Amino acid sequence: MKNYLFIFLLVFAGVSGFAQQKWTLQECIQRALDENIQIRQAELDLEGAAIDRSDAIGNFLPSFNANSSVSKNTGLNFDPTSNLATTTQFLSASGGINAGYTLFDGLRNFKQIQRAKLTALSAQYGLEKLQDDIALTVANGYLQVILNKENLKVLRSQNEVTRRQIEQTRELVDGGVSPRGDLLEVQAQNATEIQNITAAENAVQISLISLAQTLLIRDYKTFDIAEGDFNIYGEEILALSPEKITESAKEERYEVRIAENNLDLAEKDVEIAKGAKLPTLDAFFGYSTRYSEQDIQNTFQEQLYLNDGISYGLRLNIPILNGFQVRNNVQRNKIAAERAAINLEQAQLDLESNVYQAYLDAQGALKTFEAAESAVESQELAYSYAKDRYDVGLINAFDFSQSKQRYDNAQIDVNRAKYDYIFKLKVLELYFGVPVDQLKF
Repeated sequence: MKNYLFIFLLVFAGVSGFAQQKWTLQECIQRALDENIQIRQAELDLEGAAIDRSDAIGNFLPSFNANSSVSKNTGLNFDPTSNLATTTQFLSASGGINAGYTLFDGLRNFKQIQRAKLTALSAQYGLEKLQDDIALTVANGYLQVILNKENLKVLRSQNEVTRRQIEQTRELVDGGVSPRGDLLEVQAQNATEIQNITAAENAVQISLISLAQTLLIRDYKTFDIAEGDFNIYGEEILALSPEKITESAKEERYEVRIAENNLDLAEKDVEIAKGAKLPTLDAFFGYSTRYSEQDIQNTFQEQLYLNDGISYGLRLNIPILNGFQVRNNVQRNKIAAERAAINLEQAQLDLESNVYQAYLDAQGALKTFEAAESAVESQELAYSYAKDRYDVGLINAFDFSQSKQRYDNAQIDVNRAKYDYIFKLKVLELYFGVPVDQLKF
């Protein structure tokens, strides 16, 4: 019994340890790439494109089929071996093989293989773009959790100062040094800070749940991330011009690649549609034989030998008039190609606009971060000065609490500016062509 209890405790400890796992950013991104429903669908699209390519290759292979039939005939029927009408009940059978091969079909088979390759490439680009988008979404959610946790630490740390201040002020009030109003002011400040801490705790939980949902993790209660000091990497990209980043983005980003590939697909469809205007030439071969129990003079094997036949030849089909279907299909595909060319132009313009916007966002985030750092330094000095004056009774509790609140807000602002700057730098790096798995945080 003790052994069973020991094993149970080990298993329980292992399960608890797994449940309490703290996820790193890399683990979160990998989890999203493995489990995300959209990515799984995109992977199926890629598999489907491989099957389409197999179909296109199969068009170059000959067709080969066998057939057979056995029937019991009653009443008036034609004997398959003599081709004479008879009313006698009899058993008959027939069988054969047929083969065919397309010698020429307007080069459409070759075009279909080329199109299948383009389709597979398009599916691959779509999958990789989706992976980048999902990874960036996860990183944004992860940084949001870190930001909320950092803000919560600031609020808790400052509230500890407030609680010590309450005790200090109570002693001053009891000693008749400070008015009772100072104690009430500090207590009110403490109540406000507790409310802010509760709101910050809720923000942490909400951001954790949002991230867990992105990762398709159902156990929200035990889900948590590994805390760490995220440094600022990649600032050197701001030394590049927006034009340089745009030039790289047009070569690396999947938005433009997908649009270019869609144009190639549309142009290939035009070529395939034009191929329907040309004649098609097919070769065929057929072998068949028959048996009937009406033929009592020959055995089964002899009938199969005597009644067999072979047919072979070429079949030429020349399209002349098909209700304008071929012509209209060509025109329809030309319109689709023109639309794809317009979409490519739009994708390039959108990418250029997005790069400039991301560049300006990163620059603005840097200036905001630098201003926030300067502000927090100033507020820290002001708070330290106010605390010294409050300790000797030169300012009242209200003025001191205002200084402390400004310092708290400055710390929260610098946290927000820091992680906003980090995220916008990563967006700009992605546009420049840095792979998502090589982004440094």
